[in-house]
Amino acid sequence: MSRKRQKEKTDKANAEDESSKNTGPTTNEKLPAQTFDEYQCSGNVEIDFPGLCALLDMKDIPSVRTKQPASSTTEPEGGDTEESQSQLNAEPFWSKPCLQVELENEDPLSTKNLRISGWRVDEQIARVLQKMLLSLSKLQSLQFWQAGLSDRMVISLMNTISLCSNLRAVTLEGNPLPEQSYHLLLSEDSVLTHLSLRNNRMGDEDARLIGLALSTTRSTNKNLLSLNLAFNCIGDAGAAYISQGLRLNRALLFLSLSNNQIGDSGAARLAAVLGKFALTHEEVVERRKLLLERTQSSALRVDSDQPADQLLSVASSSSLSVSKGENKAKKKEASKKDEKPAAHKDNPKSNKKSSDTKVSQSKGGKQAGKEKQVSAQEDKSSTALSEQAVLVEAVNPLLDQSVQRRDGELFLPGNTTLTSLNLAGNRITEKSLPLFLTTLQTQGEGQGLLRLCLQRNRFPPECECYVKIKELMALTDPLEKHSSEQTEEEEQDA
Repeated sequence: MSRKRQKEKTDKANAEDESSKNTGPTTNEKLPAQTFDEYQCSGNVEIDFPGLCALLDMKDIPSVRTKQPASSTTEPEGGDTEESQSQLNAEPFWSKPCLQVELENEDPLSTKNLRISGWRVDEQIARVLQKMLLSLSKLQSLQFWQAGLSDRMVISLMNTISLCSNLRAVTLEGNPLPEQSYHLLLSEDSVLTHLSLRNNRMGDEDARLIGLALSTTRSTNKNLLSLNLAFNCIGDAGAAYISQGLRLNRALLFLSLSNNQIGDSGAARLAAVLGKFALTHEEVVERRKLLLERTQSSALRVDSDQPADQLLSVASSSSLSVSKGENKAKKKEASKKDEKPAAHKDNPKSNKKSSDTKVSQSKGGKQAGKEKQVSAQEDKSSTALSEQAVLVEAVNPLLDQSVQRRDGELFLPGNTTLTSLNLAGNRITEKSLPLFLTTLQTQGEGQGLLRLCLQRNRFPPECECYVKIKELMALTDPLEKHSSEQTEEEEQDA
């Protein structure tokens, strides 16, 4: 009996197998991906990463370690200290591969940070990461420490990052690139707001490319808020290149050049760009082009949008509230900061001479009353015709209304957007300190540097100029204020 039943079961199983082969999968079943390109990422790194690696026939697949968020993924500005550097160096080089994943909450689809630390990323791993990134809708930060990335990998990753909806912070540290492709991470169309490039053996040539990426007369990065270049090999020439990039950049808030090789000449260039500086010939030429384009474009807009007899009524009525229009444009400048210059500009009647006259008198220059009235009418009429064009003018530093004419040259008020500059651990001597002190004293209240770090340079901490700088910074540095408040609380508790 037992043999007969066993035979019946075997026959039945064979029949079911044959039936399934003939009928195929049901409509609710999905065939597993047969190739890497066919794989559809779910957004769960613990599933997608090993699955994609397996489809590439990888033998040693790195593990995935997931944790709940404990702290912010963005490096603090104070993260350039020697202590933090020693902690980074303490991590094992080429350690056991592990992809570290930080979640925003308990949902496995809420990955907000990916970190690779101390193991080499090859072409296959880079390919897997690129495919996964687009499915991680919550991803904010991507970190590589001693990952052995090549220039080619960085370029490919950058192209993918530009398509990610929320990825804004990238850390690439301890990763020298032979072809010096770092500047591509802060190109004009880059969406990154935070970029850390510490400990990459970057030199003056890298700094030159980064300076060009920050700004030229024709292009500027409008998104990057913080840039960390600490623990590199940037010297005076590199500092000069970066200061050149700061001339027309009005987005960057935090810049760290700590623990490099910057001396007095490089420090002087950085101090100079924070105060008033004269426009170069190239910048003056570009300014004239922008003014001409603005005039021509506005004239075309006026001709097409309204009759000529209406223009006079617009100009006369708008001249009654000049200051109101200017204040409105200034208030909206911050929210429109990332707006690219439009093809249509304002001010249908202005030319270079009238514009320069208008600009120079904004700083208190004595001009005839008639010229002031004309400038006011031109300003307000252009606001009425195209408010957006006024905002475009405010965004471009070359068209800044605070430009001054002196001794045949045009002067910009300087970069007052940068709020934190870290130059600790360089080769700066007492010779450069008066330049920084003068800059700090001349910058307007609520504008310019709120934090300047100069410790561990080649001057005694007790020197008079440095003491004055520290006193000025103590009034504005938010970290100093927080530290002093903590000290007072501790004393009260004691």
